[in-house]
Amino acid sequence: MAEVITMPRLSDTMTEGKVSKWHKKVGDAVKEGDILAEIETDKAVQDFESELNGTLLYVGVEEGAQAPVDSVLAIIGAEGEDISSLIGGGSSAASSTPEAPKAEETNEKPVAEESASADIPDGVEVITMPRLSDTMTEGKVAKWHKNVGDAVKEGDILAEIETDKAVQDFESEFNGTLLFQGVGEGEAAEVDKILAIIGPAGTDVSAVVSGGGKKAAPKTEAKAETKTEDNKEAAPVAASSTGDRVAISPLAKKIAQDKGIDFASIKGSGENGRIVKKDVENYQPSAQPAAASAPKAAPAQPSVAFTPGEDSETPNSQMRNIIAKRLAESKFTAPHYYLTVEINMDKAIEARKEMNSVPDTKVSFNDMVIKAVAVALRKHPQVNSSWAGDKIVHHGNINVGVAVAVPDGLVVPVLKNTDYMNYNEISAAVKDMAGRAKTKALKANEMEGSTFSVSNLGMFGIETFTSIINQPNSAILSVGAIIEKPIVKNGQIVVGNTMKLSLACDHRVIDGATGAQFLQTLRTYLESPLTLLLG
Repeated sequence: MAEVITMPRLSDTMTEGKVSKWHKKVGDAVKEGDILAEIETDKAVQDFESELNGTLLYVGVEEGAQAPVDSVLAIIGAEGEDISSLIGGGSSAASSTPEAPKAEETNEKPVAEESASADIPDGVEVITMPRLSDTMTEGKVAKWHKNVGDAVKEGDILAEIETDKAVQDFESEFNGTLLFQGVGEGEAAEVDKILAIIGPAGTDVSAVVSGGGKKAAPKTEAKAETKTEDNKEAAPVAASSTGDRVAISPLAKKIAQDKGIDFASIKGSGENGRIVKKDVENYQPSAQPAAASAPKAAPAQPSVAFTPGEDSETPNSQMRNIIAKRLAESKFTAPHYYLTVEINMDKAIEARKEMNSVPDTKVSFNDMVIKAVAVALRKHPQVNSSWAGDKIVHHGNINVGVAVAVPDGLVVPVLKNTDYMNYNEISAAVKDMAGRAKTKALKANEMEGSTFSVSNLGMFGIETFTSIINQPNSAILSVGAIIEKPIVKNGQIVVGNTMKLSLACDHRVIDGATGAQFLQTLRTYLESPLTLLLG
């Protein structure tokens, strides 16, 4: 008997899923454990396996389309089995029936989709505003590199897209002529809205634009899909650092980005050299350092002439708008509380002086704080956790985000697996990412995945301050300046060097005693730096 498979809930916050790719077509045999499709959630792309044996009789969600959790995703049963009653009973299924021409509903919604797809002429490609980070909801075109009428080749930079975190080059995946720009330079649009249309020169795309650029199901599942796969998968086999596209599954790409791996250097074992999940998980980086590309100069900020006695206005950048939104959400949804300790930094000063006497070594106090934080988080995993509605997620990796001030506001580059980094590695990584942050050359994946954050205003002479938690973290450490002042030592008043640390905690995850114990451990590491070697 046929079984209905519904859109699974793959994360606690997931309300709908998107089918990134179907691995089976209607009519294909399916065995238990076979990957049916790749499902994109609000957090990642995951392989979705079949729990049944049989034949794929129906696909309820087109490739590239979204559907709510628990709506009909697919139907598996015996070959030739009548499933018309199951299709009619699935509210979501009826709206998306690319392979059921005999079904009663084919004269309704699927026909509407066919007519919409007929507006897209052959060879014309609709490019939508890409989602360049997990938190991105809209993007702003900082600059167009191609104008309408210009020839475009695969790999050419079409535009610079400003997200909530950085400005990134957006490359074309197609050859043709730029026929339409859907977003003006300096304007913003939601993710998945029309960004551009590329096709043969002189093609009339007015109908495509008026129809919202909606794409229909892949044409003639059996033939066209094979042809498309041949065209798109064959070229990337010889991918290299010269700018060729790399064939990689969405799940493998996500894992590579999370691990900070350049997937262009991975050899794929899939069909036509495609990189799959196991290739990323088994990847061993070579000893050759990657060539660092020169950071691109940041787009010029609008200059504002301030006249005494007159008000003036500066339009908010995309980054400033998102910062305002995220910080407000954090402040008003997470119950913050604050703990402050004063650290005697005399031994830390001596240790830093000794470390920096070694050639080619330049360790800052901020580097020492980051290292101490990472080791302290090992001992206090509750602080390295996140609130997830009905549960708390305890992160296996320790990834410390370091707040960096940039002209538009604040970004937080992330040091992955910080607890395994030494002082020199931390110092080099912080300098590199802070420098690239100020020129907007950081990649989106370099600012994702933090489990704890550090903000340091000591270099500005600020003795103590508190920060707003960088969600989904549950804590952020605020680092003040080192101040020389009288202190009591062994019953005597002497001159000492002190530094104040303030810890902002989310009370839903971290109780007061837990936060206090974390600060005690941190104080021990900074007041006696040698103990870090025992951490």
